[in-house]
Parts: sequence; structure tokens; C-alpha cells
Amino acid sequence: MNDNGNIRLLTPENDMRIKSFFSSLENLSKKVEKIRDNRKSSLDGERYYTDKELAVILKVSRRSLQDYRNNGILPYSQIGGRILYRASDIERTLMDGYKEAYRMNRKT
Repeated sequence: MNDNGNIRLLTPENDMRIKSFFSSLENLSKKVEKIRDNRKSSLDGERYYTDKELAVILKVSRRSLQDYRNNGILPYSQIGGRILYRASDIERTLMDGYKEAYRMNRKT
């Protein structure tokens, strides 16, 4: 209510707090939409990568991935001409190749 006893409707045009709230809400909505768009869908709870995505993740060329496939290093699925890598297979392959750090003690 204002000083005259009338009810004043708060809108984004006449109140900066309301305008700021709606602006923040719109920004949040855009961020959620972006996250939703970037989220990879899964098949039965399993995430799959294309060769392009996996090359970026592993920081190798797509040609290197082809060599890894040809040499039996990386498991993959092929549907038509499309190659897909199961995330759990990639993680397991990386862990199988994991080597503990060690340091040789030198006695002088």
C-alpha cells in the first residue's frame, strides 16, 4: 500500500528488486538449459563417447584411437560406421594401465 492507501502493484518496470529477481531467474534458467543440453544421454545407465569426444578427453588424435582399436587396446562398439566407446570400459582400461609411482632410494 502506498501513502494514499491505494494498493501498488510491483512489476519489473516499477521496482528494481522485482526486475533483478526476474533477471536472475532468467539467467538461472539459461544455465540449467545449457547443462541439460550438454548432458550426454545414457543407455541403461551407461554413458558412451564418440571417437571425437574421447579423443578430446584423452588428449590424443582420432587416428591414435583407431590404432588403439586395431591393436585391441580399447574396446568399442560399432553401429554402421559409427564407433562408440563405453565410459566404464575406458575407465577400466586406464586403471589396468595404471602404474604406482616409485622412487629408488640411493645410499651414498
